Amino acid sequence: MKTTRREFIKVSSLGLGSVALAGGGFSLYKLFEESSHRGLDISKLKRYPTYCDVCFWKCAGWTYVDDNNKVKKVTGNESDMHCRGRLCPRGTGGLGMYYDEDRLKTPLIRIKEGGKQTFREASWEEALDLIATKMKEIKSKYGAESFALLKHGTPGKHFEHLFKAFGSDTIAEPAFAQCRGPRAVGFKLTYGAAVGSPETTDIRDSKCLVLIGSHIGENMHNSQVQEVSDAIDKGISIITVDPRLSTIANKSKYWLPIRPATDMALLLAWMHVLIYEELYDKKYINKHSIGFDQLKEHVRKFTPEWAYPITDIKPKLIRETAREMAKASPSVLVHPGRHVTWYGDDTQRSRAIAILNALLGSWGKRGGFYFSEKIKVPKYPHPHYPKPKWKAKDLNEQFPFAKTGITTEVIKASVPEEKSKYKVKAWMVAGTNLTQSVPNKKMTLKAIESLEFLVVVDLMPMEITGYADVILPECSYLERYDMIRSSGWRTPSIALRMPAVEPRFDSKPAWWMAKQLGDRLGLGEYFKYNDYSEVIDWQLKKMGTSLEEMKHIGVMNFNRRGRDLYLKEGEDYKFKTPSGKIELYSKQLEKMGFDPMPVYEIHNKPPKNYYRLIYGRAPMHTFSKTINNPYLNDLKDTNSLWINPSVAKIWGLKYGQKVWIKNQDGKISDFPIKVRITERIRWDSVYMVHGFGHNNKKLTRAYGKGASDSEMVTKVLIDPLMGGTGLRGNFVTLLLENPNKIVES
Repeated sequence: MKTTRREFIKVSSLGLGSVALAGGGFSLYKLFEESSHRGLDISKLKRYPTYCDVCFWKCAGWTYVDDNNKVKKVTGNESDMHCRGRLCPRGTGGLGMYYDEDRLKTPLIRIKEGGKQTFREASWEEALDLIATKMKEIKSKYGAESFALLKHGTPGKHFEHLFKAFGSDTIAEPAFAQCRGPRAVGFKLTYGAAVGSPETTDIRDSKCLVLIGSHIGENMHNSQVQEVSDAIDKGISIITVDPRLSTIANKSKYWLPIRPATDMALLLAWMHVLIYEELYDKKYINKHSIGFDQLKEHVRKFTPEWAYPITDIKPKLIRETAREMAKASPSVLVHPGRHVTWYGDDTQRSRAIAILNALLGSWGKRGGFYFSEKIKVPKYPHPHYPKPKWKAKDLNEQFPFAKTGITTEVIKASVPEEKSKYKVKAWMVAGTNLTQSVPNKKMTLKAIESLEFLVVVDLMPMEITGYADVILPECSYLERYDMIRSSGWRTPSIALRMPAVEPRFDSKPAWWMAKQLGDRLGLGEYFKYNDYSEVIDWQLKKMGTSLEEMKHIGVMNFNRRGRDLYLKEGEDYKFKTPSGKIELYSKQLEKMGFDPMPVYEIHNKPPKNYYRLIYGRAPMHTFSKTINNPYLNDLKDTNSLWINPSVAKIWGLKYGQKVWIKNQDGKISDFPIKVRITERIRWDSVYMVHGFGHNNKKLTRAYGKGASDSEMVTKVLIDPLMGGTGLRGNFVTLLLENPNKIVES
């Protein structure tokens, strides 16, 4: 096998895995027809509990199957606090993952044939034997730590167990540095606790909700969307800060179309108003915080008049919205957001949001943030993991507040030319389309080319699979057992996922792959079960229930046994910070040489004829992984580029016209994107939905549809505190004619 150069192989051109096993001979139209539930009497169907795997909200539900073992419908479980019995479009369309004919169907191994690299079909035994052999070789030559796991989602948990048993803790996932890591660090520095996932936001009882670049209703976080909807009916005041009139901005009392990259200035100005107009919660601050005097002096100069020329938000509006928050205090919530890696100062921006909530007295208060409680799932017995010589977090030496693996640092350590104390020689990539989800694709491809071995585990032939040495087809969540979902909510709960049908084609669950590899690596003591249901049943019995009972109810809710949901009036409470208080002034940051309080940094503005690239979500899609889903693709099969009418006039654009986009580094989109001319976007920015523009022809519904925002992210703004990769410092211009000189799809 050639290891010094890894060519991208288009799986679609090989005709591999075209012969399906039982159930694989149906046409897509017939599968759609059979899975339709119009007029369906579900009382005559068998039902199996599950929790959704289409996004990280993991709503619990029921999978309905007919007598011919055909999946007919997926619905929400009414006992589940994640969904309250109602699934979002992604949840109900999840069965499209099961029925998708484009799925990976059999293991594939890279070979060289006629001077070219290609894939051939392989048996599971052959593929797993090869992987185990390579894992042993890498361990023998470089140490187990040199084999890295890059993962996302539930399947990655099974492989994490395998890797730790193998002796490698070189484990990372994009969600930390590319999504919510700055938020976790910012809130922990302030309160000693993160906001969790799902977030401990008490939207249900809030009187005022502030959203800063958070697109609730488009990102479709199920319970939050339902609570916002109910809160709107009850008359909640919503303040939305966004360069774009999003769906939720359209439902808001105030929409602040802020100049991008100036959110920190607005946050500091709001603090100024609350403090100097004495609108902050004095009792709360005096009892629970330290550093108020330093904060007061810090924000003295950050008046609304100071912020106006920076943010484009008028002083009167800044004051009015600050007073609106104070009027609702403490039942007010400045939402922490989810995807918060924007401009490189993201931990400090999250700190500013945390401090603003503290001034409003919302942490631990009804309508602000509640205290969640979680049921601990017993660990299935296995030997202690061997202690690795180094871990993924050891690659983060320059980021003192990164306590977990950073994907981009693991990638960097895989490039021989990069200075790194530790070297990574092989990867397993599970459930993440790495070349699309991680910025600086050039670096990722350089790392991939340098690897001695690459395994990819996925449901679909995503772009990353084209670079693998071995591809392992994973079955969908409707076809497998997985870990018990334990949720911290207002009330703790657990949920069961079990197979409703046998895996289609020759796909397998991740727990099975991990166990098979473990057995081949001599790690059988870590996998002392024949089926993962044995692990689940053992755990459930320790928790006072059983697999048999959970099969019937799906979700079990528990009474709270710890502290109350909210702080009582005058209650003494010790925060998990060094001081035991809310730290408005952070001595932890000061000790490490960072600003102890948030400061405003000036960020680059777009060059002439360029516009800041803003991206977001669509309610029926999860990143790029659902774009090919037959049901969800039917709801939205492409994206468009939002452009302000004044900009469209300058360029002479018409609604629906196709354009290509080019970023500040000369990167041009592979495919064109249609223009949407709208007043709902600022003149200095353009907007597109993330996840489109796939270039793998095997994804028959997603290939060539729209443009990829990920392609345009070649400039990354690194957060110095925890290594977050700010992605919104990229600018694009328009090309009106096809620059690629190829025939469009």
